[in-house]
Amino acid sequence: MPDAPAAEDARRKEFTHRRGGKTLVPLAVFAVNDRFRLAVYQGQISPHDILIKYKQKSPDGTWSRLRTPKHIHWAVDVMIKLNEDRAQTRDFLEFLIRLWNRTQGWQNAEERHRALDMEQLLADCRSELAQFEALSAKGEYSLRFLVLLAKLLMLQEKTNRPDAWAFGKLLEELRQGKDIFRIVSAATMRGR
Repeated sequence: MPDAPAAEDARRKEFTHRRGGKTLVPLAVFAVNDRFRLAVYQGQISPHDILIKYKQKSPDGTWSRLRTPKHIHWAVDVMIKLNEDRAQTRDFLEFLIRLWNRTQGWQNAEERHRALDMEQLLADCRSELAQFEALSAKGEYSLRFLVLLAKLLMLQEKTNRPDAWAFGKLLEELRQGKDIFRIVSAATMRGR
């Protein structure tokens, strides 16, 4: 079994790719579980911005190409979870709204560097991960993947704009059980 630094180097190499004539090397790579891997890159909006990509293992054991998660992907999965377990998913959304309200963006590169560690990102969510674990069996995404992705999206938004509202609005629309049109509009940032 490879040691942790060697495995991390291999994952970093796996997520290094070319885009627009530039080689993009991830700032961090997270082996979320046996089905999902997340990578974080330097973004372009601000000096502390991040770009999030992921790979997902298919049932045949192959890994997908790099994907950029959008709010809509996350929202559809939560809508499936709502359909299958409304009470627990609403409680999960309440937790995420509290998380959104207390999240603050990074002020400098050191803060971002310290925070780009999977265990650090999940540290304040351990009890919720256990409490809502049954939701992993519903929908496409595991709870651990959703929480990591949600935290990264929240940090990304609030780093680039302290008065950000898009992700918070999406969480509220989902929690309130709005119709599909309003949820999709919030997820795609239409109809502000």
